[in-house]
Amino acid sequence: MKRIIIICEGQTEQAFCKTNLQSYLQEKSIAIQTPLIKHSRGGIVKWSILKRQIETHLKSDTTAYVTTFIDYYGLLSKYNFPNWDQCEKIQDCNKRMAAIEDAMLCDISENLRYRFIPYLQLHEFEGLIFNTIDVFYEQIPKEDIIGEKELVSIFANFDNPELINNSKKTSPSHRLEKIIKGYNKIVHGDILTAAIGLERIRKKSPRFNNWIAKIESL
Repeated sequence: MKRIIIICEGQTEQAFCKTNLQSYLQEKSIAIQTPLIKHSRGGIVKWSILKRQIETHLKSDTTAYVTTFIDYYGLLSKYNFPNWDQCEKIQDCNKRMAAIEDAMLCDISENLRYRFIPYLQLHEFEGLIFNTIDVFYEQIPKEDIIGEKELVSIFANFDNPELINNSKKTSPSHRLEKIIKGYNKIVHGDILTAAIGLERIRKKSPRFNNWIAKIESL
């Protein structure tokens, strides 16, 4: 059985992996581990710290693969990701993500990088939740949907939920706070993504789908 270590930005991503990915990949003879980013108890850190964690995992188990599950939202130049300034000039967001991921890969030691799969979620993990509007009505009590107009508008304007944009007012998680009363990113994220299911998430979110396909190809 192959083994892949998915370094998660936070508990939301970690819960998603355990709820949605673990059993699916196990059926394909791939076991997963889901540690959080070290030195932060979740949340982004400087590239030098994340790189050290990636390489430590790769060195400590020479048969395991390592990948990242972190949001592009919240990444800033101060975190010193490789080739950041050049990548940020790329207008097409998908090409920008690919360029950052490639720079991450190339910065890992040459003898280790063949077992590393860099991945950034565009723009934010919570974007995956905006997949099927019916799931909101099925899983969230009617009285707790306090931003129905916002909810309907998002589904009308975004066919690809990964493209829901990248600011404090318009990021997926901030939108969910306006839509769901008492929104809890871990609890509601787990409930909604489990109800949507991995198959539907993959169909609507192409970058996420490509990441899972790379893991499957192991």
